[in-house]
Amino acid sequence: MSEGAAIVARGLTRRFGRLVAVDGVDLTIPRARIFGFLGPNGSGKSTTIRMLCGLLEPSAGTVEVLGCRMPQDAEQLRSKLGYMTQRFSLWDDLTVLENLEFMGQVFGLSGRERRSRIAARAEEYSLGPLLGQRVGTMSGGQRQRLALAAATLHEPELLLLDEPTSAVDPQSRRDFWESLFALVHRGITILVSTHYMDEAERCHQLAILAEGRLVAEGVPQDLMRDIPAAVIEVEARDAAAARRALAGDGAIRSVAQLGLRLHVLLDPEVATPEERVRRRLQAGGVEASVESVGASLEDVFVAATGFRNGPGH
Repeated sequence: MSEGAAIVARGLTRRFGRLVAVDGVDLTIPRARIFGFLGPNGSGKSTTIRMLCGLLEPSAGTVEVLGCRMPQDAEQLRSKLGYMTQRFSLWDDLTVLENLEFMGQVFGLSGRERRSRIAARAEEYSLGPLLGQRVGTMSGGQRQRLALAAATLHEPELLLLDEPTSAVDPQSRRDFWESLFALVHRGITILVSTHYMDEAERCHQLAILAEGRLVAEGVPQDLMRDIPAAVIEVEARDAAAARRALAGDGAIRSVAQLGLRLHVLLDPEVATPEERVRRRLQAGGVEASVESVGASLEDVFVAATGFRNGPGH
């Protein structure tokens, strides 16, 4: 394993019959970082995470996690892992305390240690007043805090989060991410799959998956700086007319509307992208301001996954 790496995967592949869900993924994930997987549903994010933690056997390739080879050392790794899925996986008819007591027993914590850990997590995640409440009556944000408390009760070295904020409000999502950075500060490595661009931008490093393939990887800011596309912003009173004027230009790979503005991606080979867009608009009789702008992570995602939404979409 590479020095300082929590996970090293080479040629990681998973097939389900004829379907190749994950196709030859190579990853080196450092310790004490948040590493994100960004991609649409069906891109292979969850399948990749399940192979990394030994829940699913690869069809091909190798995985080493915290010095353990997967899947043969999966049992040895189990005590070092915390796992939190997008579907709340605790018991609605038990109280918060009963859920945490049960999870502590599952992790093999002794009575004294279990009580100490539960008290610490209850304080850390503001669960103290809720310990006697049945989980089925809790809000999405409260359930999320409980799920994180349960996943970290045994103090894992690696935390795997599969779409963890899909059912909570924006403030709960923000608070949740603050909790994740606190865990990283304690030395825990976190893998998180998401389809939210703002969450992906919070990660220390990011892998973008499309149709089971790794199509981009790196620090989010570096990915935005080095995007393989020219990014042009158009502001026009008649955005629909501007879209029509840009349609049909083979160099324009994507047009997204943001209020009165259009965000346009062009092939990087275009020598003067601003001028090209300006000429198309003028030819269509559209008055608009045109300027080059920095890329967003959504731009990176669109460029990396093959410019799937063209000018007409």
